[in-house]
Parts: sequence; structure tokens; C-alpha cells
Amino acid sequence: MSTKHLRQRAKEIAGEYGYLSYMIERYLSLWGEDDTLRFIEACERPIRTAIRVNTLKTTVDSLVSRLESKHVTLERIPWLEEGFWADFGERFPGALFEHMFGYYYVQGVPSMTASSVLDPQEGEEVVDMAAAPGGKTTHIAQLMNNSGTVIAIDSDRKRIASLESNIQRCGVANSIVVRGDSRKLSQLGITPDRIMLDAPCSGEGLIPLEASRKTSRSMADVRFCATREDELLEAAVVGLAPGGTMVYSTCSIAPEENEYVVDGVLQRHPEMRVVKIPFECGSPGYVEPYGVGLDSSLSLARRFLPHLHGTEGFFICKLVKEGQAT
Repeated sequence: MSTKHLRQRAKEIAGEYGYLSYMIERYLSLWGEDDTLRFIEACERPIRTAIRVNTLKTTVDSLVSRLESKHVTLERIPWLEEGFWADFGERFPGALFEHMFGYYYVQGVPSMTASSVLDPQEGEEVVDMAAAPGGKTTHIAQLMNNSGTVIAIDSDRKRIASLESNIQRCGVANSIVVRGDSRKLSQLGITPDRIMLDAPCSGEGLIPLEASRKTSRSMADVRFCATREDELLEAAVVGLAPGGTMVYSTCSIAPEENEYVVDGVLQRHPEMRVVKIPFECGSPGYVEPYGVGLDSSLSLARRFLPHLHGTEGFFICKLVKEGQAT
């Protein structure tokens, strides 16, 4: 498809489905017309509700029994031991006593997956660089069985209130909440064993959840986010302990915010490498988006897309820092 034809077709599709033309033009370049239309159609369908059982307060079997007695239909997510798709019928998922007690957390499947990919171990020091409202912080603490330390950083005062509320509700006892700019991580004087960076992004993957995102972000917004993401990832790489592990994720589907950002870090930091995610989920990261050749190891990253996986759009990349752990 010629550039002129692609732009004309993008304009037509954008007008028909209510998107900005630049978005459709990029989708056509990445996926072709058939998959672009499948993506658009999938974004019109609701995303299935998912929950994570909080084993700091209950067991999987106990919560399943309680919810099923209340006619909640559950289906296990294959690669997540504590994750379930959950049909609450006409009820709001957060309205049950079990939610108020902190027995489960309503959370998107890719978000749960990101914390599982990080695989924090008991006794470690872990930093969550964009922690609010607390889904990943509480999951990390759960995986660590409330041992070690989780340093949860966020810059937004209002969102920190939600973070602290969720930490309390979920029974997390090993966290320290810090209000500040994670790009200044080095000023804390720590070298964490693991870092979670679910970076603030354009949210282009959230179109199935928020239809307004079809028109609310410009290409300038994507570039702004990519610059900030690059700065955050740079701070994470510098701060991570030698031998340490980190996860970089976003709820954007834009390569400019995902593969391009990680590729830049790989070029600047030969001590960093992308590693395979140890369970099957999503589809491979892009190594040649828009015809731009990137580091081949980015195929080890994982993407989630509505038309392929029935989830919101998401990107997850696991990296390790070479060197001897101290």
C-alpha cells in the first residue's frame, strides 16, 4: 500500500469508527487492514472482569468457594495461579464484602501478569516506581509473603491516597510509600534487587475501557510520554543492583512508548539484556515496527491486544542487569 493510499484509507476508517487519523495510519502500518479492523471491532466489546486472589488474607480455594456461593462465575487464568476471570452478573465487583475485606483485587490480566513476570522473592528489596493506585504494589507484597521491603513511589498526592487505602485493605505490612519523582530514584541511596516500572503512558491500550481515548491523545502526547518513559527507565537501570531484575510495562500499544524506549536503553547500557518470560502469554514484541530495525531480543517481550487476547492493550518486558549480586 502506497503512503498516499494508506493515509487516505486511514482517514476513511478513522471517520467511520471515530478515531484520529494518525492512529489508524499507524495501525495500518503495523498490522495491515484486516487486523486493524479486528482491533477496532474488539475495542467495541467489553473486557472481561478479572480478579486476583489476595493470599495475604485468604486462600484461593476459600475465596473461590465464597464467591461461587454468591453466584460469581470464575474461570482460572492459565498462567496466573491466583488470577481468575470473574462474572459478577449485575453486581459491581467492588461491592462484595470479600472485596472490602481485601480478599481479592479487581485487576486487569496484563497488570497481574507484569508482577508475576517480575517474580519478587521473599526478603528482597523491591521498588515500584509508579505505584498508585496499588495493584502491582499489593501483588508484589503478596508474592513476597509480606517479607522484605516494597518501596512504593508515586508523584500524585491524590493517587497516593488510593495507594495507601489499597495497601491497608490488602493487609500489606512490608511497604514504604514515598511521594516523589521516580526519575530521582538515585537520591534514595538504595540499590533494589528488583524494580517494577509500569510507566505513566498515553493509555492507548485502554480504548476498550475508555472510548474517549480514540480522540483524546495526539502524536505529540505519545512523544511526550515516550520521553518521560525513557527518563524513568534510565533511572531504573542506573538504580538497579548488579544481577538485579526489572520489568518495564505500559498500557500503551505504541511502539514509540515500548520497544523504542527499551531499544534505546539497550543501546546505552550493554549491561542490560532482555530475557524470556518463563510462561506462555501474549504475543511477541516487535523487532521491526514501521520498518525500523530494533534489537532482536525485543521479541522476548510480550504484547497484549484486544483482538488477539481479549484484554486491554499492554506491553511487558523483563530485563536483567549483568553483574554480581551483592
